[in-house]
Amino acid sequence: MRTIITAGRLITPAEWMEAPVITVESGMIAGVESLTTSEMPSGPHRLLDFPGLILAPGWIDVHIHGGAGHDVMEAGDAALARMEEQLARHGVTAYLPTTVTAPEGRTLRALEHLGKAVRRKENPLRASPVGIHLEGPFISHARRGVHPPANLVPPSPGVLERFWQASEGAIRMMTIAPELPGALETIQYARTMGIIASLGHSNATYREARAGIAAGATHATHTFNAMRPLDHREPGILGAVLEDEGVSADIIADGIHVDPSMVRLFLRAKGDDGAILITDAISATGKPDGVYRLGEFEVQVRDGRCEHEGKLAGSVLTLDRAIGNVMSFAGWPIERAVKLASLNPARLLDITGQRGMVAPNRRADLVVLTAQGKVVSTIVAGELLGGPSGS
Repeated sequence: MRTIITAGRLITPAEWMEAPVITVESGMIAGVESLTTSEMPSGPHRLLDFPGLILAPGWIDVHIHGGAGHDVMEAGDAALARMEEQLARHGVTAYLPTTVTAPEGRTLRALEHLGKAVRRKENPLRASPVGIHLEGPFISHARRGVHPPANLVPPSPGVLERFWQASEGAIRMMTIAPELPGALETIQYARTMGIIASLGHSNATYREARAGIAAGATHATHTFNAMRPLDHREPGILGAVLEDEGVSADIIADGIHVDPSMVRLFLRAKGDDGAILITDAISATGKPDGVYRLGEFEVQVRDGRCEHEGKLAGSVLTLDRAIGNVMSFAGWPIERAVKLASLNPARLLDITGQRGMVAPNRRADLVVLTAQGKVVSTIVAGELLGGPSGS
């Protein structure tokens, strides 16, 4: 039976639509109309009606390490399932499980497990992994953050190939410091494999960052964090990333990793098309304060801060809160903020033909929102689940 979804308004997110009517068949969007110009479809159907609320595309998180007490590097389907259920309650319907630097054997085992999860394709009533984000080990010792120094390795096509084989081709993005020996060759090799090279955890000068972009890097990881600071005589990696319209960039907009004033500066530099919101969330997300795991090490979580040996170690941010923070920090309307978590990450991953938009022939993944951006419900492949309360 067809499902008809109606609401007060729709963010596609290319445009606003009043009184939308979305027809869903077999988990896919078959039609998008407005009651201002069309009549309600006839024939048997199930109705999901959200009067006075806003529909938007399901969100995509391209950098997340865990949630609901579980880390993506754990071996076990149940751990991923709990995390994916939590993601969906906060509006996320697709994501890139993100590794953290670890001994190579542990990384290979995690990639094998995550690759299998990606190949399963669909998850009922929870978020689906659409690829893997490899964060480390190709990062700078000087800007490693909490990544274990003993497990960092110089980037090389050979090492990347081992990771790729372990994942059976599921790696979609890698974070890399372009100044490291072998980085440019690895970026070039990644491009031939369809892997997005993202500049991050880097002490690169402006010239070194530009070389990475010339080699094929097209994105930047958690802008400002774990990067050489911006200087007026040596702009460094930040200068290169912020000025280049061909480079998209993501940011952790939790008010802890980056001051709200810098979030505003970032949004002005990258604009509606180049900015992407991420969480960098760890296993502690949705859980009380305490000690949690991030890969091989422990993280202390207290009052929203995640720290390991005094350094920030991921976050407990959710994408709905990140969108709300952009609205608050920068005064952006909801339709601009939503784009940073839906269409823009879909463009980065080149999956706009499947996700990131509310349009015919896309998956019927939708978020139901209040005007303030609070998640009321999430719809995954046309099926309804509840909102984030209590998670």
